Amino acid sequence: MIAEAMAPQGRARRAAGILLAISFGLLRPRGTHMQAAAWKGQALDCIVVDPDDYNPERPYPVCVILHGFGANMYDLISISPAISRTDYVFIYPNAPFSIDLGGGQTGFSWSANMPGMPPVAGENTAEERLTAFLESVSEQRPLIPGHVLLGGFSQGGGLTLRYGLPRPDRFAGLAVLSGAFRETPELDASLPVARDLPIFMAYGQLDPMVTLDRGKATKAYLEERGYSPIYREYPIAHEISDPELEDLAQFVA
Repeated sequence: MIAEAMAPQGRARRAAGILLAISFGLLRPRGTHMQAAAWKGQALDCIVVDPDDYNPERPYPVCVILHGFGANMYDLISISPAISRTDYVFIYPNAPFSIDLGGGQTGFSWSANMPGMPPVAGENTAEERLTAFLESVSEQRPLIPGHVLLGGFSQGGGLTLRYGLPRPDRFAGLAVLSGAFRETPELDASLPVARDLPIFMAYGQLDPMVTLDRGKATKAYLEERGYSPIYREYPIAHEISDPELEDLAQFVA
């Protein structure tokens, strides 16, 4: 299991090690060659994981995955080979707002002015930065409308819904892992007429942070507005399990 958000400092350290392992092949089964690289962008930094035997002349479907509160762009990259080693480009942006986790550790948030964070004024919102990021990254990895999946864990899952629901022309589907959000009149007003965007939702039955009640409430919000999300529960806490990744891989495919 990965992404135990109850311990962001340890998680960030483990994830940094995962990047090193992927880069030098320690996590690759024999015959595979997934490559992870850090990109520094104007709007957001990111990690890009290319598939085995990446061909720059081929247009690949792209999975954009958003990390949770207090984590960073390294946090979820190990889910790439669990979904597919050959079929997709994976992009993991870094949230824009920093958090002092103590002990010399820094985490990041998709929302400014959260508890424990210094006040931020005059900054672009995460949604505005994500738009600029997707426009810039498309110059390096083509983002073909209808062939991009947006997903996220915890806080990243909430942003996935807020950003993805109003943009069905841009995304082939949304994947929400242990994520919830506060419904707002602004979001309701931005929803498209057609409510057929595929949505995968996964929650831990033992999650003390994004509780099962919040997951069910988010599902109810979507269903009341005409969506038909795929909803799954797992006997886990605030984390991602292997059975969950198997279900996610099927959804992505």
